[in-house]
Amino acid sequence: MNTINKPKELNQSRRGFLGNAAVILAAAELATIGSADAQSGTTRPQAVPPIKPGTNTSFASMKQIDAGLLSVGYAEAGPADGPAVILLHGWPYDIHSFVDVAPLLASAGYRVIVPYLRGYGTTRFLSSETMRNAQQSAVALDIIALMDALKIRTATVAGFDWGARTADVIATLWPERCTAIVSVSGYLISSPAGNQAPLPPEPAFLFWYQYYFATPVGKAGYAKYLDQFNKFIWHQASPKWNFDDATYGRTAASFTNPDHVDIVMHDYRWRLGLADGEQKYDDLEKRLAALPPITVPTITMEGDSNGAIHAPSAAYRTKFSGKYEYRLITGGVGHNLPQEAPQAFAQAVIDVAGF
Repeated sequence: MNTINKPKELNQSRRGFLGNAAVILAAAELATIGSADAQSGTTRPQAVPPIKPGTNTSFASMKQIDAGLLSVGYAEAGPADGPAVILLHGWPYDIHSFVDVAPLLASAGYRVIVPYLRGYGTTRFLSSETMRNAQQSAVALDIIALMDALKIRTATVAGFDWGARTADVIATLWPERCTAIVSVSGYLISSPAGNQAPLPPEPAFLFWYQYYFATPVGKAGYAKYLDQFNKFIWHQASPKWNFDDATYGRTAASFTNPDHVDIVMHDYRWRLGLADGEQKYDDLEKRLAALPPITVPTITMEGDSNGAIHAPSAAYRTKFSGKYEYRLITGGVGHNLPQEAPQAFAQAVIDVAGF
């Protein structure tokens, strides 16, 4: 059973950042789970009912819409006039990370939008001339364009991995469009220049794929062994998640997108300064490189068995200046938190909307 550990005082001796992989994982498990400026003395707006992960295997409604540079494939659930929630996946995952979360939120009255990011599923570039660019501001602008196309003025944005980074970016650059965010693993905005600081060996080991992708053989290897590669990442990032082949296969279908390999390569190469972005995004990236604080209401989350590299919550606490809470989800929950612990993730979305 997954449990949510509530706020308690941080043990100062447990602070530390990227000392080694074991310290990272232990610190995340033992770090503070809240803040004095999160709501106190209030009750949750609505309790999410229990759900067994994997209860749902598909979405009732799949749609396609032109938005900005893309034709975006997305799932939609809930009343059209409900408060909007946008759920964003990461790599190597897809919209099925939210297959149990979406109906929970829909039942609570939310209009739920779950898009395939560029390079995944049925999402396609409208022009063959558009650069297959995955820099953080470009991906965030995709979501703003989707909101515009769907006539959504504001939304709660929630995600993990690339999706959490995108939620952070939207909250930073366009806070007027963002009611609140849920960000798994906290503050994930970065810059190529900022990523030049070398990591100690053990944390660097967890990023092995990033360095592999920096090489021509890495791109060729990813394309050749796509299925094996991404399944291996699932096991590394969620070592206690006993997913079956059918669960993986439903997501793996989205990796057949013709732009998938190029998008993944560009994301990780751009992060390291090994691939250029586009000049039209320079001003946005300059603002993000300053690592400004996020002002909108936020809940950050972590699974107690996240095998992907991540910082302890104390390391990014000052990056959230609005109403804030941190939640550690226990019970062997890994990196794909929404799919492994859908009740806890849906509860965070509902709670943060009420901050």
